[in-house]
Amino acid sequence: MTLPKKAAPVPTRFVGANGPSVWPGDDSSIYGSAVLEAPEIVEVRTFQTYHIHYTVGRLGLDDTGAVRVAFRMITDAGKPQATDPTAENYVSAEFSGNGEISLRIGPEGARPWILTVTAQLNGGYLSEGDQITLTFGDTSKGSPGMLMQTFVEEGYELRVMTDVQATGNFLPLPDQFAIGVHPGPGSNWRAVLPSLRQVGEGFRFGLKCEDKWGNPTDQASGRVRIETSIPVDGLPESFDYVPSDRSMIFDDLTVNETGTLRLRIFVDDMLACEAGPMVVSDAGLSGYWGDLHGQTGETVGVNSIESYFDFARNKAFLDVCAHQANDFQINQTFWHKLNDLTAKVNEPGRFTVFPGYEWSGNTAVGGDHNVFYATEGRPIYRCSHALLEDRSEMSDDANTLTDLFAKLKDEDATVYAHVGGRFCNIHYDHDPRIETAVEMHSAWGTFEWVLTDGFRMRRRVGVVCNSDGHKGRPGASYPGASRFGAYGGLTCFLTDRNDRGSIMEAQRRRHHYGTTGCRMHLAVSARFENDAALFRRNPLSSPDVVPDNVRNAMMGDIVRVTDETVDIDIRVEAHAGILEVELRDADEVIERLQTYSPDDLGERIRVTWSGAEYRGRGRDVRWTGRAQFDQARIRDLTTINTWNPETILDQRGSQSVVWNGVTTGNFMGFDAYLADSRTGRLNISTNQRMLDVALKEVGFAPSVFDAGGLGKKITIQRLPDAPLERSVIATKSVKISETGDTPVWVRVTTEDGFQAWSSPIYLYRK
Repeated sequence: MTLPKKAAPVPTRFVGANGPSVWPGDDSSIYGSAVLEAPEIVEVRTFQTYHIHYTVGRLGLDDTGAVRVAFRMITDAGKPQATDPTAENYVSAEFSGNGEISLRIGPEGARPWILTVTAQLNGGYLSEGDQITLTFGDTSKGSPGMLMQTFVEEGYELRVMTDVQATGNFLPLPDQFAIGVHPGPGSNWRAVLPSLRQVGEGFRFGLKCEDKWGNPTDQASGRVRIETSIPVDGLPESFDYVPSDRSMIFDDLTVNETGTLRLRIFVDDMLACEAGPMVVSDAGLSGYWGDLHGQTGETVGVNSIESYFDFARNKAFLDVCAHQANDFQINQTFWHKLNDLTAKVNEPGRFTVFPGYEWSGNTAVGGDHNVFYATEGRPIYRCSHALLEDRSEMSDDANTLTDLFAKLKDEDATVYAHVGGRFCNIHYDHDPRIETAVEMHSAWGTFEWVLTDGFRMRRRVGVVCNSDGHKGRPGASYPGASRFGAYGGLTCFLTDRNDRGSIMEAQRRRHHYGTTGCRMHLAVSARFENDAALFRRNPLSSPDVVPDNVRNAMMGDIVRVTDETVDIDIRVEAHAGILEVELRDADEVIERLQTYSPDDLGERIRVTWSGAEYRGRGRDVRWTGRAQFDQARIRDLTTINTWNPETILDQRGSQSVVWNGVTTGNFMGFDAYLADSRTGRLNISTNQRMLDVALKEVGFAPSVFDAGGLGKKITIQRLPDAPLERSVIATKSVKISETGDTPVWVRVTTEDGFQAWSSPIYLYRK
């Protein structure tokens, strides 16, 4: 979808909101009117000035009455302030009439219009025709203006509301006021391939240039040349990058031999980026990448649902997608529109889209869960009608997770457990026929506990990763400068076709793995010496299911074995060097595979910090710190997982690094390439933990220093100077427990900070 030439906010009829149920009269002219004076289009993260001119209506404006401007809660624009006229984001007010105007700024609104600027009249009154003007980014006394948000929005909306009779009941004016926010100049080229295709199977290659905040931009051009590791039919060797709408796509490409495809992309003869790896196989499976969790301006996010699916297909180059709005804000108009649109954009074989929603119950009754339907036209079973004035469907509400499972028992649907603001309570209830997976990673952070806690209850679920993006960028969801501290995740579905039936079956058999946003190839399989019984459905919930006799299994399978030990085959092909591959039995690491040995270690010292405060909404860990090398000198520095360009993670002088960032279960850090790396000491001082180590003691095994909370820690290790190998192929033997499950799974960490998790193979003997 091409960006509109002028601001285009989401129509209010699609936005669930609990607006005032009463108002002073039916004629809107009695409340007054407003005009927005602003540029129609602005660039992300620029300073701007705009004005709201409010004209008083026939009722006038009473003493302590007010005009309010409300902003959506999903924004990382500068926060308005009215105390320092020389600083950023200064807001001022002028008015005609008598009395005084005071400005109040704070979270006084209702979801999604949380942040408000309220101009309250005191000691007087205003008559019809009087005006109040609010200037956002008033530069008259030295302020640089209002700092705009980091992400593209069709219509950055300002909702103008009035309380003309001083009742405390603010009524939105009928007009919509919005500013279009467009991307900045090109900064980073991104090239995308699938990770697994069959010999001769068609695939697509996507190319885009992003601004520094991750927005695909139209401010990029150049002559593109592509080098391929193996021949590709249908891909031009060179072309002019002239996108019609912020990306270029080459469809119906094929590779007619087995191997691993990697592309090197040159723009104007400079290496711009790489694409791949894409493993070309004759084994009968392909990998289809999806982000099935995000929402838009019809509920708590931004942008329209139409642009959401366009971004997923044509800017993030996804194969699978779904929209997941908070159920308590989905009105009937939007639910019908969502179903109509998913039917329209679903394209079997190319772009699979599921209708669905996020059941947003409180943690006490089950917590957030994602619901995906195989077909349109199914009911929505909300946790409540918290933001909906229309009560006609309240009888369909599912107030608890148990209620939801009961209502879905005869539906063709699947459910994921999600950790968001309301984290899922996997101890509350579980229906293995419906709940197929847990979401390990999203823009909210990384949550391995959501899987490992379930092992003790013999839960048999798969691993997925999604974005839960609110900024309209599914499949390429950057956190920007907001509270989100992680790049959004992706899920790779392993199946033979890209359509609803095949992807649903992959979900129910847990044939998928998740990543923190990269598209590595990950294969984990088991080989048995004797015949084993593979169950296509969980026998704990479907005792009549007839198993298949097999000698091998793939990730996600449930298998009853007679062997005491099983061979596990692992293959990883990554975009970057592989730091480690952990083979796990439940929550125990039984083997750590690395692409280097102690003899390969060099002058590179890696320091990372990670973790969360706790499982709930306030899990963010704020890290401020300094690393000081008292004798060694820093020759070069690279940063890890610094998704926010305004985050401080910088070298200061030749011997220190400073940082100020956030983790939410994930990690960030740096690699310092040193001179004299085995002399002197490393002193790390943070707001979470202090430590001091001798550099000669930093070696092959990571040194881990606990910092409390939920997995909060600082890790130090020594690495080779050269880039690490990008491929791991290994076979390891795993002992099968005599009772209960032996869940065998893999976690991969790459050199540049990405991670991936396979769904477990659930092996058992009795």
